[in-house]
Amino acid sequence: MSQGKARAIAYGVVALFGVAAVLFTKPLPPGPRAASVLTPAATPVRPPWRERHDTVRTGETIVGVLARGGLSEVIAREALKAAKTLDPRRIPAGMRLVTRAPHHDTIPTEVILRLAVDRILHLNRGDSGWTAREELLPWTIDTVVVSGTITSTLGDAMEDAARDLLPASARQQLVYTLAEDIFEYRVDMSRDLQVGDRFDVVTQRRRLGDGFDQVTRIDTVFGATMTLSGKTTQAVLFRSARVAGIYFDQDGKPMRSGFLRNPVSFRRISSGFGMRRHPILGTMRAHQGTDYAANAGTPIRAIGDGTVIRAGWHNGYGNVVDIRHANGYVSRYAHMSGFAKGVHGGARVTREQTIGFVGSTGLSTAPHLHFEVLVKGVHRNPRSVLANVSADPIPASERIAFAEARTRTLAMLETPARLASAESAAAKQAGSPQP
Repeated sequence: MSQGKARAIAYGVVALFGVAAVLFTKPLPPGPRAASVLTPAATPVRPPWRERHDTVRTGETIVGVLARGGLSEVIAREALKAAKTLDPRRIPAGMRLVTRAPHHDTIPTEVILRLAVDRILHLNRGDSGWTAREELLPWTIDTVVVSGTITSTLGDAMEDAARDLLPASARQQLVYTLAEDIFEYRVDMSRDLQVGDRFDVVTQRRRLGDGFDQVTRIDTVFGATMTLSGKTTQAVLFRSARVAGIYFDQDGKPMRSGFLRNPVSFRRISSGFGMRRHPILGTMRAHQGTDYAANAGTPIRAIGDGTVIRAGWHNGYGNVVDIRHANGYVSRYAHMSGFAKGVHGGARVTREQTIGFVGSTGLSTAPHLHFEVLVKGVHRNPRSVLANVSADPIPASERIAFAEARTRTLAMLETPARLASAESAAAKQAGSPQP
């Protein structure tokens, strides 16, 4: 056989083996995709910071809290030295803070402390040590109108009307303002409200958002209306230079009585005005006032402006204060544990001024305030007589200014763009166009 023919046969055999290898060899499983084929958008981005959110617990020191965040006691004290306005010994329980460290460092380089709801303190570690910077967070302020219809209580109506605009705490504050600050002497919220009655209120809303959380508060309430059984009472914010009071009705009459309704924050009325069996003497006798059960030490307020005519011990009353007011009214506060500074015979006191503190002196079985009202020397039921004492109306010299304030308030209340009405909230959820 020639050399050329032998070479050709050898090449053919090699080719046959190559084809067989391709046909009978199992394919390899697919391997991992090379990193080079990943697009930049798909590459996981590692956060540049490691953060730890914490809260100062009762009995803790700020140094101890920072230790949980990775700062040794020495470094923590160095950081706190930079905060000239911060006293580490007076850190309140509940203060929130954040420690931040870059991923390439084991020790935090920033500490953020929430000094107040709108004040943040930044402590930063640099090449030259720690520095402090205080930040005042800006509030976003706007005005909202809340309108609701009574189905059961004022609180439930407020919940339905303002759920999307105000957090629970702000809704509760608005209910309290309406019930206690504005309509206290005009509407008994537990008895007078009926299904179908309405309220409208215009208030200033303050919102703040930061790295800790979102805060929403109500600020000034400019005015409100209550419609009970078809009759509407307006309340307008107006600060008179001549008469006391903050809110006035559509006729310029003050919304509040001339006196406080209750001189103390109390748990319950333990005894009312009228005949009763005396808890110590055991005999039936007239109870000439109202007893307010309250914790010992609770501040007692003067119900109105006046002059102290007695401040001292008086028989079964124990420590007692008598105050003479205008038009023949005298208020009496008994069983006090003690008197406020400056309260003595002849002293002038003002409405809501603290005159003493709840106690159980004299003929008393437990801490409470025994409160009396005398009108021209005759005992009267405090619960009824105080509600009917009207304060001075807007004087003629301020009537034009009051009318302008009332017009502005009603314009806000009657605007078609009700930001918080139950009707517009429902329409929004249904996808209807808003006015």
